[in-house]
Amino acid sequence: MVWGDGSGGEKWRRLKGRTLLTGPVFTVTEVVSEGPEGRVGTFSVLEARDWATVVPVIGGGKDLSFLMVRQYRHGMEEVCVEFPGGVVEAGEAPMAAAVRELEEETGYRAGRMVHAGTVSPNPAIMANRYHVYVAFDLTASGKLSLDEHEIVDAYEVPADEVFAKMGEPPYSHALMACALLLAQRVLGR
Repeated sequence: MVWGDGSGGEKWRRLKGRTLLTGPVFTVTEVVSEGPEGRVGTFSVLEARDWATVVPVIGGGKDLSFLMVRQYRHGMEEVCVEFPGGVVEAGEAPMAAAVRELEEETGYRAGRMVHAGTVSPNPAIMANRYHVYVAFDLTASGKLSLDEHEIVDAYEVPADEVFAKMGEPPYSHALMACALLLAQRVLGR
């Protein structure tokens, strides 16, 4: 059953757009669009590169753990515990970005990567995608390669702790909650 006239499922047509702000992480664009009934509105859109996160698995069953990173987040001015991840560079495939980020932030490589899902971080205002992978059969490469302002600690966290505490500090990053949910399907939990 559908409540409404059914036009909620129709695409709006972009009439014009102009850049309001360009920064190192995202661009803010003002977009004027026309709805299916002829209604015209002005909207702000954050344009950014896609992001990729990898949920690195260690062990299994009762001994299941995740390789995670701890780092300070300037937006909320707190330390967060997260899965490794970052920006998908121009011309880079999302899985390649996940493989790269895993090694750069933890010094580990995956023997096998499984795509867990791709979502829109906030489709109301953001134009990028968020890709989640699950990594198995980890081996140490010892090749950390952090970005200039990236300071992280990588360590093993029992999966039961992550499942129990996700959604409260230091496990308060919303995209990590999404990654954990998507990884559950791959892990069969």
